Amino acid sequence: MESTPSSNERAESHSASQFVYFTCQRGAERALKNEIAKRRPNYRFSFSRPGFLTYKAPAQESVAKRLAIDVGALRAIFARSCVHSLGKISPKELCDASGNFDRARAAQIVWRLASAEFGDDSREARDAERTQRERFRISRIHVFERDKFVVGTRGFEPRPTELAHDVHNSIYDAAPEEFRRFLNPDARRFDAPANLGEICLDVALVEEDEYWVGFHRVSDYHSQYPGGLTFLELPSDAVSRAYLKFEEALRWSKFPIEIGSRCADIGSAPGGCTQALLARGAETIGVDPAEMAPIVVSHPKFTHLRGKINQIKRRSFRKTRWFFTDMNVAPTYALDALEELLTREDVAARGAIFTLKLFDWKLADEIPDYLSRVKSWGFNVVKARQLQFNRQEIMVAALKKPFHK
Repeated sequence: MESTPSSNERAESHSASQFVYFTCQRGAERALKNEIAKRRPNYRFSFSRPGFLTYKAPAQESVAKRLAIDVGALRAIFARSCVHSLGKISPKELCDASGNFDRARAAQIVWRLASAEFGDDSREARDAERTQRERFRISRIHVFERDKFVVGTRGFEPRPTELAHDVHNSIYDAAPEEFRRFLNPDARRFDAPANLGEICLDVALVEEDEYWVGFHRVSDYHSQYPGGLTFLELPSDAVSRAYLKFEEALRWSKFPIEIGSRCADIGSAPGGCTQALLARGAETIGVDPAEMAPIVVSHPKFTHLRGKINQIKRRSFRKTRWFFTDMNVAPTYALDALEELLTREDVAARGAIFTLKLFDWKLADEIPDYLSRVKSWGFNVVKARQLQFNRQEIMVAALKKPFHK
């Protein structure tokens, strides 16, 4: 029989008050705080570390209502993940006299916190039995660290870590039978994407020995992965990290770029974005006065229009439906260039994916105006997000739906 935790083994519980925590790119905290203030003015800011923010919810809500609140519902551009807190585990509770953290014991406490909301004796279990509905069950375990550095510092890229992998394994191994039998068959795999609709047990490693435990329901591409951090890797033949940025954007946007799609990459050199498009079989035009990488130039589905976008005849894009750009210019300049191209009668754009550089974080306050401007071009589906492989910038995806040639 499992022993009752002693006073120095108990985790801090938020059962009396409900909290929500968010992770974001290090440096984007102010932008995210401003978003939450607009989207949920009744949330009270509680605690933060770089890349990690917590809020106290105004009232007790059922599991069902909490599961409905996520990054998508909040329309939070700068949130990487949104997790409903079950409590936290601090190092002072599980360190011995020598300062060694007991990870195995911490894993047991993670499940005790989960049991309070999802266990057989929880209110959720009683409510499900009373109303004769199916219970909410935890299917996956997501463990992730907050960003250690600003993206790009010392070559840092946000991604799943070895520490998170090790903690994931310890929590999986400690799963009680009442939870284990409902875990997805591949829940042992750290890199296995969750399925839409599944409920994940989240553990944010705010520090190596400080766990914030919670849960979320998978509702989009990024929430399938721990902390919204995908397992994308840069191919060995990729000519720049723009490949990762736009591969992630293609998966996030769900744009139907496939064999035969006609695309244009504006400001394409050396060709990272173009490679991501060519890998999907798209026929791609690259526009740039600079040289493209030889591996891109030699591709049979690539055409290089050498010059600046304002020097290229618009009839060159007569059959192009999808436009991409990653121009290293101020947002208004990028939007000016795109508007001049995408609003012409002889250019029938179906969709566009592009970055807006935030050289000053204060520019985040202007994003609603930027997106309204994009909608004015005839795009009725416009969304934005700071992606995992974005730096101090956001990605915008704009679509005409339905599209008529």
